[in-house]
Amino acid sequence: MAAAKRKRRYAVRNSIIHGRGVFATKKIRKGTVILEYKGQRASYDDAASRPDSDPANSAHTFLFELDDGRVIDAGVRGNAARWINHSCEPNCVPFEDEDGRVFIKAKRKIRRGEELSYDYRLTVEGRLNKRERAQYACRCGSAKCRGSMLDDGR
Repeated sequence: MAAAKRKRRYAVRNSIIHGRGVFATKKIRKGTVILEYKGQRASYDDAASRPDSDPANSAHTFLFELDDGRVIDAGVRGNAARWINHSCEPNCVPFEDEDGRVFIKAKRKIRRGEELSYDYRLTVEGRLNKRERAQYACRCGSAKCRGSMLDDGR
């Protein structure tokens, strides 16, 4: 008799934060590795030259920057992790292992039905004008919201 397939700890659904989101399907303990951020590995320039994941919003991206300067482009062969939204008060934290793989881990206990989030801390080269900064506005709704998904709060 085959072993029963374990139920995933998460599901992708519509989000009040933005578009799609990833939600806990059961309680997740602090420190639990929930899923890997998957996609095609590429140089930033190669990934940035591809069509935007959302043609109406060029700031919407599925790129995750790696320590070696490359990115994981979850727009190509990506998984559910690409739908995890940003929050200024996140319940998850991403980490890169020694093999350059990125995982999403619970920062604290996560209740069933709660949306998973991590702080994107995005970096953008050069100076941004007001319209460009607005593309990175945060929608997390947290009491600790800094108003931006950018690392320096621009």
